[in-house]
Amino acid sequence: MWHSQIVVIAVFILFGLVIGSFLNVCIVRIPAGESIVAPSSHCPVCSTAIRPYDNIPVLSWLLLHGKCRKCGTTISPLYPSVELLTAAIFVACYEAFGVTRPTFKWLLFSCLMIVLTVTDLRTRMLPDAVTWPGFGMGLVFSWAVPPQDGAAYLLVRSFWSRPPEAWLGVLDGLLGAAFGSLLFLGAGWAYRMVRHREGLGLGDVKMMTTVGAFLGLRGAFLTILLGTLLGSVIGIGLIATLYATGWKCKLAERANRRGLGKVGALRWTIASQYQLPLGTFLGIAALLVVFFAQQPLFERLAVFH
Repeated sequence: MWHSQIVVIAVFILFGLVIGSFLNVCIVRIPAGESIVAPSSHCPVCSTAIRPYDNIPVLSWLLLHGKCRKCGTTISPLYPSVELLTAAIFVACYEAFGVTRPTFKWLLFSCLMIVLTVTDLRTRMLPDAVTWPGFGMGLVFSWAVPPQDGAAYLLVRSFWSRPPEAWLGVLDGLLGAAFGSLLFLGAGWAYRMVRHREGLGLGDVKMMTTVGAFLGLRGAFLTILLGTLLGSVIGIGLIATLYATGWKCKLAERANRRGLGKVGALRWTIASQYQLPLGTFLGIAALLVVFFAQQPLFERLAVFH
């Protein structure tokens, strides 16, 4: 029994490493508008095609000391990091859900969140090529594996005593997508009216349609709550760190010589303008909701019968 479990975990690790390598392709190519199918993997500097033995996840990066075999260009540690992260999440899905239909739902969702999280961190973009297909896939999986959330059930309980579980899943996915996207649309509009500049991009709105379609209404709410909390705490910490380390100090001194204010106040103002990508924190929060806030729907609602 123990040996068979080790074999299954090893399979999930290997599968996660391979999928992680593909996610790297998506992360790099989709924002650039390039095909994720062709051409084959190649060095971005010398354009030399990467041989199969140099394209083994993590291992090849280590053996090549993080450099291209042909021209010696440094290969970003982002690549093995994404591969290891994907493998770890694949194992976490297995440990949390076993080999079941929900496992495949959350594996796909995790892949989408990894791509969106890292892409937003790298480029401040949340590509439509990921968010819109993700929304569609979320609704399909909401039908096949309903979100473990009682919101839709409670909504129709008084009108339909025993509604089909699959339709409840789709309704919950639609409610989650609508709640998350419309909340961010409203918040973005309010921010623009008060501050007279953009605060939330449409990418975040579209990302929440994907999150809501997979997680349902309750999951979308928890994702927004946790994501904005993480963003606020880390953002304040980063601003304080930038200020303490003298970031853009020379710029503040030049502004001071022009009579625009005191150096300390100018440094704090400059540091506070640094923006972190909200989509990255939403992606992290969504994954935390998957692994720490999922409960069987009808087990929790059995108290109503």
